[in-house]
Amino acid sequence: MIPIKYDFKSCYDVYNFSQFDCDEVDSEDEQDDSDSLLKLIQCNDYNYDYDELDTFAKTVEDIINVLLIQYGIEPPQPKFVRFPDPVKLLTTCKRKVRKTLPITPEFINFNKTKMAKHPNTELDTAQIFTSNIDMLMKLNSEKACRKHLEKLRWNGEPICPHCGSQREDHYRILTRGEDKGRYKCKDCRLPFSVTIGTIFEKSTIPLQKWFMAVFLFVTNKKGISSRQLQSTIGVSQKSAWFMLSRLRNAVHNRVEFEFDGITQVDETYVGGKNKNRGKEKKIENTQGRSLKTKTPVFGMLNNGLVYTQVVKNTKGKTLQAIIDSKVKKGSTIVSDGWRGYRGLENRYSHEVIKHNLGLFKKGSYHTNGIEGFWGLLKRGIVGMYHYTSDKHLHRYCDEFAYRYNIRTMSPGERFNLTLINSDERLSYKELTA
Repeated sequence: MIPIKYDFKSCYDVYNFSQFDCDEVDSEDEQDDSDSLLKLIQCNDYNYDYDELDTFAKTVEDIINVLLIQYGIEPPQPKFVRFPDPVKLLTTCKRKVRKTLPITPEFINFNKTKMAKHPNTELDTAQIFTSNIDMLMKLNSEKACRKHLEKLRWNGEPICPHCGSQREDHYRILTRGEDKGRYKCKDCRLPFSVTIGTIFEKSTIPLQKWFMAVFLFVTNKKGISSRQLQSTIGVSQKSAWFMLSRLRNAVHNRVEFEFDGITQVDETYVGGKNKNRGKEKKIENTQGRSLKTKTPVFGMLNNGLVYTQVVKNTKGKTLQAIIDSKVKKGSTIVSDGWRGYRGLENRYSHEVIKHNLGLFKKGSYHTNGIEGFWGLLKRGIVGMYHYTSDKHLHRYCDEFAYRYNIRTMSPGERFNLTLINSDERLSYKELTA
């Protein structure tokens, strides 16, 4: 019997202890509070609606707290409660926990890019492949692929995605005497595997095909289309597009960061041109910055790292709000002469490159870096994907930004980093909603 202190005002929202016998340590103060409460309830001038109690809580402790607060009496502080040992085991498992990698092992140390979602993860805990052929030869079975993923995400110590328990001696679950990578947590007693919480969870596509798709996704400079992936790994076009969409969603940067130093900013427009449309589909006045058939995208480049965001318009209020949230005050901003950047000189050191005057460099300042990235993005969309809808354009921008940010890594490091970052599962219903 081990004493555990619980806050009953919050813990009953997650756990249900009604089936266990609990011996609470009473005190004289608590007895006085109970007598006062009994007198209040027995008053004839008070009619209490017991149905209203059910809307607040189902436990006696919460009901007492509601009554005390209504009469201006401060509720008693939580007491030390002794529970049976099995209850302590059950309390390690919460009902609503996100199925993803809960913790980062302490042995990991990796600082190659701050844009990674797991910047502290070491990429060489598992084998680094030199090429696509090398990967296919060594990961030639489902078991080999699973072992490689376990080595990257766990490094020998399986992590339960339900309660976060990390230990080497979790139970192994055998399926007809065969080890298929399933475990049972020694703490919360729930089953799990290395694919739970990842883009591979509940997928009927083998890990070998998934790994092939990941390698092609990160090593092809302008990406790979769903039609090409369909013929390469032998799946349907719908499945290939879903796999690529899951990868784009997984590599989206969700880490809070702040650019410092010299930051290049620029905006571009993604959309078709009238000369490429049929006579009946041509739309008037779509040239330049028209939003009739084009979608604006804003981008920032700092120290070789790019950040993109699809925006509704390129007005100063829209662009400068993004700059203020991502760039440290007092840094140097380099932009072209677009009027949406006017006023940045009040908060930053603002250098303007006036392209309309034929200038493309001002001393050591220029916007050639971010404009080069726009060239990669547009050539990839035009030459590889041919068309992107406004609904999914932000995913394609995230894809090209991710590949640009890891371009200095070797193919094997890019592959391992993407496997580690693939912990944002996207369902087909969410994708097509």
